[in-house]
Order: sequence, then C-alpha cells, then structure tokens
Amino acid sequence: QVRLMESGADSVQSGGSLRLSCAVSGLTYSGYCMGWFRQAPGKGREGVATIDSHGRRAYSDSVKGRFAISRDDTNNSLYLQMDNLKPEDTAMYYCAAKRAGCYTSGAMRADWYEYWGQGTQVTVSS
Repeated sequence: QVRLMESGADSVQSGGSLRLSCAVSGLTYSGYCMGWFRQAPGKGREGVATIDSHGRRAYSDSVKGRFAISRDDTNNSLYLQMDNLKPEDTAMYYCAAKRAGCYTSGAMRADWYEYWGQGTQVTVSS
C-alpha cells in the first residue's frame, strides 16, 4: 500500500522559516517524480515545486528564490525548505508522487499525480 505522510505543520510570523517533510512508503521511490502542492481556503490546489530522481527541480514563480525542494532516496523522504515566508503562503501543503519523470508541464498540475498525502497546515501571520 502506497503511503505519503507530511509533517512539519506550524504557525510562524512573516519572514520566518519552516521545513516540511514527506515520508513515502509502498513504492520504488527513486522512479518517481515528487511534488509539493498547496491549497488555501476557497482556492484550487497549486503546484509549488517538483523534483525528479536526478535532482532536477522546478518551482512556481510565487516561491522561486524562497523555497527549496529536496529528496533523500536512501530513506524515501521529500523535503520543502521554506524561507522568507509570507502571509500568502498560508495553506495546506501536500506531497504527491507520479511514476514518471518530471520533464513535462503536467508536473505542476495536481491532476497529473497518482498518490497524495493528507496534508500539513502552514500558517503565516503578518
């Protein structure tokens, strides 16, 4: 059974930092494109960052230069380091997995992914 479990939920002030983690089990992790998404109340699920098994990364314009995605294939983990957080970063954050490379525009679309975690809440106050 495939399982993705996010952790790292917290409330921080604007300008602060957080690190999210996603523990993955039940699949051959190294063959998967991994992504972080977020969803604010009343909005759709937005792609934040992706990383493939070769370490190639992509970011949405809204987080480029502030967030960093990484993965550790030795312990099936995905991370999102978030710096200089802003109130507009407040959302539920999800990790997602797709058995494919990330070299497609679909990698930033939620409907492209096969597996999802339950989410972890990030709240940034001004």
